[in-house]
Amino acid sequence: MTETVLDPETLKKLGPEWVVPLVGYLTHENNTDNGGIYEVGAGAVAKLRWERAKGALFRLDESFTPSAVLKRWSEIENFKEPVHPGTESGINHIENIEIAAKLPPNPQGEKIDFTGKVALVTGAGGGLGRAYALLFAKLGASVVVNDVVNPDKVVEEIKAAGGKAAGDRNSVEDGEAVIKTCLDAFGGIHIIVNNAGILRDKSFAAMTDQQWDDVQRVHVRGTYKVTKAAWPHLYNQKYGRIINTSSSSGIYGNFGQANYATAKLAIVGFSRALAREGQKNNILVNAVAPTAGTNMTRTIMPEEVVAKLKPDYIAPTIVLLGSDKCPTTCSLFEVGPGYTARLRWERTEGVHFPTTKPLTPEDIAGKWQQIIDFSGNTTHPESPAEATSLLMEGTAIQRPKKAAPAGGAGGQQVLQKAQSIKSPPSEFTYDNAQVILYNLGLGAKRTDLKWVFEGADGFEVLPTYGVIPAMDAQGAVPLSELLPNFSPMMLLHGEQYLEIKKYPIPTAATVVTNARVVEILDKGKAASVTIGTTTKEKSSGQVLFEAETTLFIRGSGGFGGPSKGTDRGAATAANTPPKRSPDKVVEEKTSEDQAALYRLSGDRNPLHIDPEFSYVPFTMLS
Repeated sequence: MTETVLDPETLKKLGPEWVVPLVGYLTHENNTDNGGIYEVGAGAVAKLRWERAKGALFRLDESFTPSAVLKRWSEIENFKEPVHPGTESGINHIENIEIAAKLPPNPQGEKIDFTGKVALVTGAGGGLGRAYALLFAKLGASVVVNDVVNPDKVVEEIKAAGGKAAGDRNSVEDGEAVIKTCLDAFGGIHIIVNNAGILRDKSFAAMTDQQWDDVQRVHVRGTYKVTKAAWPHLYNQKYGRIINTSSSSGIYGNFGQANYATAKLAIVGFSRALAREGQKNNILVNAVAPTAGTNMTRTIMPEEVVAKLKPDYIAPTIVLLGSDKCPTTCSLFEVGPGYTARLRWERTEGVHFPTTKPLTPEDIAGKWQQIIDFSGNTTHPESPAEATSLLMEGTAIQRPKKAAPAGGAGGQQVLQKAQSIKSPPSEFTYDNAQVILYNLGLGAKRTDLKWVFEGADGFEVLPTYGVIPAMDAQGAVPLSELLPNFSPMMLLHGEQYLEIKKYPIPTAATVVTNARVVEILDKGKAASVTIGTTTKEKSSGQVLFEAETTLFIRGSGGFGGPSKGTDRGAATAANTPPKRSPDKVVEEKTSEDQAALYRLSGDRNPLHIDPEFSYVPFTMLS
């Protein structure tokens, strides 16, 4: 599965032999851990748990509005006093209601207004969905009330209060029909609250396939189908707000709800994936785990508790997340009566076993307490890159580190070895077609004739073209032989220096480039490598370009070299801008297709084009 995004050397380090020992330990009769979640690979093993912000509690009166929630948003996301819930949320909602009654009126933030927006709330015939729909309408939205049983009563409530509403009786599994109702009734769709749900509670031993499938269809497939049908409209208008409904049952697990818990945690993963895809088009996606008294929760809560946990006390947070003032995306929140707090993962520092020898279940057992220890340097992974950093940094695609000789001699040895390596010359041929392609890749337009038409007066290649012929030559420098723990996945392009030795630059030529290591610096956990290149015209031997490329390589430091570089003249000179207004200001917009064009000039790094490559695990390079 990962062969399409990882190089062969890295694949060797991420083989299944590093995962199997943990599985062996967890399945052994001596293991007592239950309900744990672990990240494992490349010799690294760590445990995950949920971490909840302290959150904010609001007075439950007319001052409890989406604007009031926005005013205190920093508290909702403040992890300075975190809570680490175990097998259940640990939130005492009844006690919170009693405390909230003694609070002063809630201060208000920016005004929240939905005039001109169309909001869809699924499962809105009662309970939470009804509360959401009424508040959206009160604040100016045109609301589509979806409910397979009876949306009409809520529609009538909204209209009686002077709002705009339309009913929809389609199943959420028929997402196209639900969205068609929005378009037919109000001409658009801007906000979706995927709230529809059912319960089919049963102990796992007694649960039927039908009870399992019914819950997955309504919750997971229904959320997918409605969102899928709306997505093109949100994408094209560059605006959308989606709130998906999870549950504490999915986050912590709950007896008799294996079907429901599975569906609800799946929705968290769905929300995070869509948030990443939608953000560049102003489509914000979040998930909420609400606790309220509804007809659905009457089957699992005492009636006196249901009566106190009013859905109206949940609605302000959800409605804020549906507004143009929505302050976040890709987040998960627990929401109770007048209470909201963000949840995130916390990960132990874990153990990084050496990859120079096989890993065994006995090795895991010997380090178990360290693997599950949350008292050390924990991390909070939020992205695919941060998740894989445990594997990439912890083992650093390991080779055993050697202690550097005293006085930094180790760094001198590395540099001397590097400078003694003779990389093979790289030959590169280009003509006016490649020149035009490169110019287009940097943003030239059809009206810029001197850059896009070979017959134009003054036709030329943009001067930065000098970096292109050098790429193959730089790639031939054997960094894996020079640095400890080298992995191409940990490499960042840090700085670029280019000196043009002949101008105008030929618009067609065969050139030869030689590469050399100029400098290697030890930055502690990382190494900085500067590679110099000289590019000559093959026919005349005249130098066209001198360049220096500085690469920053995480996980490859600690070899004893100098941490500060030498003075290399113009390549390292600090240039202070003059203290006056610029002579001219030019703004250029990067087109959506520009990277696809640019890479055809010679920089074929899949990072520029392949979403999977750039997210797993190369997001760390962006």
